[in-house]
Amino acid sequence: MHRDESGGHGCTHAAVHDLCPELTEADERLFAAITDTRLDEAARSRIATPAVVQPTQEAVLAVHWHPEFVPMELIRTRIEAMYPAMRTSLIIPTQHNELLEYGPYTGVEADCYSRGFNQKVQILLHFRTERLKDAGVLRSMLAHTLSYRSTQLFDYLRAVTGEDDALLAAAARETGSEEELVALARILCRKLSALLERNEGALPQDAFKNKLVRNFVDGFRPELGERTVNRVQVLLRAVKQLVKAQFPLTYFYRTTEFIEEARGLGGGVVIPHPEQFWPILLAEYDVDGYEVWNPQSQRYTEFLINVLHEKNRHKAAGERRMLVFMGDDTHMGEKTLPAASGNSSKTRREIGLQPAWDDLSIGKKLIVADMDRVRVIEEYTARLDG
Repeated sequence: MHRDESGGHGCTHAAVHDLCPELTEADERLFAAITDTRLDEAARSRIATPAVVQPTQEAVLAVHWHPEFVPMELIRTRIEAMYPAMRTSLIIPTQHNELLEYGPYTGVEADCYSRGFNQKVQILLHFRTERLKDAGVLRSMLAHTLSYRSTQLFDYLRAVTGEDDALLAAAARETGSEEELVALARILCRKLSALLERNEGALPQDAFKNKLVRNFVDGFRPELGERTVNRVQVLLRAVKQLVKAQFPLTYFYRTTEFIEEARGLGGGVVIPHPEQFWPILLAEYDVDGYEVWNPQSQRYTEFLINVLHEKNRHKAAGERRMLVFMGDDTHMGEKTLPAASGNSSKTRREIGLQPAWDDLSIGKKLIVADMDRVRVIEEYTARLDG
């Protein structure tokens, strides 16, 4: 397969396996496309029109989702179209390390460090918006934390392109990737690194995310083929996980510091991602509740409902009980892409769509725990408003 000067990412007349290591105009166009957050009419229409409609769902609880670069007015249009019978709701965005507002509430998903079990964790913080007028310390903590994502992106790329290839070699062994595939990954990441260096001053900090690597490599599918790109992505995901594991935990503020700051501002605190963070239950942090289900974390749902119920049974009279939450973990940027272009697992997520609430087996546990969507909305709203 060959490309002429007018198309593809390779050099003139280069075969696929001889992908040009130098930057081409096609590479620059691809980079511009994956970093452009402007929405054309087709993208705006995709956002405003939900793929599914819940015609009878009256209560919408959504306190774990990511607007990314999508305007809130379009998100509101989508939510209202998806839930035409909505009567009661609590909808709060939780962008990574960035406070964003929806209606009377503001939220954030903060990265932090739990020293008790030596792990980076994430917590959801929710506030009445007017209470954040004096949140200078919290904003400073989040700004520092936000910068880690761009730092990690460059560490990720250096792990593939740098001279010390121990980490890349480990990922290759783990995934069974041969030398030719590793070399291809190097070329692609060197191209992206050069483009980032060339455009660094023109891009907002929020643009420097690990998913740039995924999106850039995906842009070579027409030239390299589905099978080859899929195998490169498997290798790169393994590299990314190794880089994340090596990132210094001392970079982050402690979980207790974020919780204390949030409580000082009258905020609520929820622990997300049950499969990853359920050991926090043992730490006895001052939190309002735990996420027991989300689209990528369903293994411990019934177990965690039981644990929270037992904790509530032993609370003193008048002490606030732990609430059960479910998170859809929707990433709205995925909704801007044509159906065949997005990350399929994330594309199917929708704000407020948490079918576990209606699962018969899980429902029995919820009844025993005296939890349902309406009750959680009412109790948590009262805490945030109180």
